[in-house]
Amino acid sequence: MKMLINVPETVVADALRGMAACHPELIVDVENRVIVRRDAPVEGKVGLVSGGGSGHEPLHGGFVGSGMLDAACPGEVFTSPVPDQMVRAAAAVDSGKGVLFIIKNYTGDVLNFDMAAELAEDEGIQVAKVLVNDDVAVTDSLYTAGRRGTGATLFVEKIAGAAAAEGAPLEQVESIARRVNELSRSFGVALSPCSTPSKGGPTFELPAGELELGVGIHGEPGRERRAMMTSHEIADYAVQVVVEDLRPENPVLLLVNGMGATPQLELYGFAAEVHRALGERQVAVARTLVGNYVTSLDMAGASITLCQVDEDLLRLWDAPVRTAGLRWGA
Repeated sequence: MKMLINVPETVVADALRGMAACHPELIVDVENRVIVRRDAPVEGKVGLVSGGGSGHEPLHGGFVGSGMLDAACPGEVFTSPVPDQMVRAAAAVDSGKGVLFIIKNYTGDVLNFDMAAELAEDEGIQVAKVLVNDDVAVTDSLYTAGRRGTGATLFVEKIAGAAAAEGAPLEQVESIARRVNELSRSFGVALSPCSTPSKGGPTFELPAGELELGVGIHGEPGRERRAMMTSHEIADYAVQVVVEDLRPENPVLLLVNGMGATPQLELYGFAAEVHRALGERQVAVARTLVGNYVTSLDMAGASITLCQVDEDLLRLWDAPVRTAGLRWGA
């Protein structure tokens, strides 16, 4: 495999050096692997911290900034960050109003964020935690007890980030984040495997002419493999699975997410099919976001995430955000 890197051992550090060079609004601690908004801690504001293995960019470091996360902790590729990173991040963003940890449901992330919360509280930092577990594809997986955390992480970080920016107290920000997770469901499809720098090749085998329905963002097995399907057929399958589980009664936010190697041309064609499939099931779409946001290195494929919203959640979604990976509004 050809990769635009120097050596596998420095790929995360090199990327962090690039973020530091390109985004002066961020403080990027390459040695300690922490990304913090430069104006942190923001007076009177709850701090939001998330993190996970690298390879899912722009998640999470690309979502640090006004209206979203205050700090992110990148681990090595597909490897959880360590508690010291999380404690360092919490200390950097704590204004005295507390810190919310947003945790994708993978065993390493859960264990390390739990330990970090205890250590941070020993240092006098009030910490709340919210677990994201939106993937309906499987229950229990290679790295997970229960459902995996995937695309809804973006919705949780954005909406909770907007609430925190408005000055909501920690208990309320936590409640909103938890509600967004409970109202969200995701399903992903792989057309090709991903390749990690350390391996230098595919992390799993997917024969030509087949796809993986329900794949995880680390290449974990999904529900089944089938012969290649059309965009129309994939949208029908994914939407049916998500809608059956979520049973939305309100309009939804829709994320049509690329896994890393799927071009925008294909993603927008797929988005058209997803809208069609939702319309046929009488599901109204309030807002749509299309692009590569929660990726799996160079995997070809896509995922969809739905989140039921009321007027308050939609207002928080529409609130201004300014990060490297997501920005709109004033």
